[in-house]
Amino acid sequence: MGLLSNRIDKESLKPGDHIYSWRTAYIYAHHGIYVGNDTVIHFTRRGQEVGTGTVLDILLVSSGPARSHVHCPTCTPPEEGHGVVSSCLNCFLAGGILYRFEYAVNPALFIAKARGGTCTLAVSDPNDLVVHRTRYLLENGFGCYNVFKNNCEDFAIYCKTGLLVLDRATIGQSGQAISIIGGPLAAILSTPLRLVTTNIYGMAATAVGFYCANRYAADIGMRRDVLKVSVEDLTRRLASRNGLASGD
Repeated sequence: MGLLSNRIDKESLKPGDHIYSWRTAYIYAHHGIYVGNDTVIHFTRRGQEVGTGTVLDILLVSSGPARSHVHCPTCTPPEEGHGVVSSCLNCFLAGGILYRFEYAVNPALFIAKARGGTCTLAVSDPNDLVVHRTRYLLENGFGCYNVFKNNCEDFAIYCKTGLLVLDRATIGQSGQAISIIGGPLAAILSTPLRLVTTNIYGMAATAVGFYCANRYAADIGMRRDVLKVSVEDLTRRLASRNGLASGD
């Protein structure tokens, strides 16, 4: 794995690793947790989902593993309802390249990796606890899939850190979602500089600065609106929400 590249060989994988592979012309990456024995557990859109009502619903349809007319004997058929599935590594990658998500990176490296969804300032928990959380969620689910608030990267980051965003109205832990929103937001925030300068390079540099500052402040390792939640407590919370929703 290089300084700015997270690409790795399959032989270097360890149980508890957070891995990902790019989809749809590098627009979006699909994330999961490697649990050993050539197996990846990951959160897909096959369960309940809250759509965005935008073109993203089409672009991000590849969040699930590769689908084939011939069922892979290694992969567990997904159960209806919660979308957390177990796949062999090859089906998870779907022909893509294997990357490992990095934790506890220093701020300089975090900013240098301008693309969100590849690393975080947050510290990972021990691998045995990561695997426990992941397998527990395979049995109990991770709630309703939402591109911006509860996606495959949110799932993997929770499994690695146990951290959850408290305010359900805000964006989740996902660095990809922060990047998708942060890019246009940086452009908007830098627009008033046209009144000060017409230098295109200066405006571009300012927009990049806004984008990097937004990514840094919104990273799960820097946010103050997060809480450490045990996987058992998380499952009880999700069951409570489902009970309230069904009672409406």
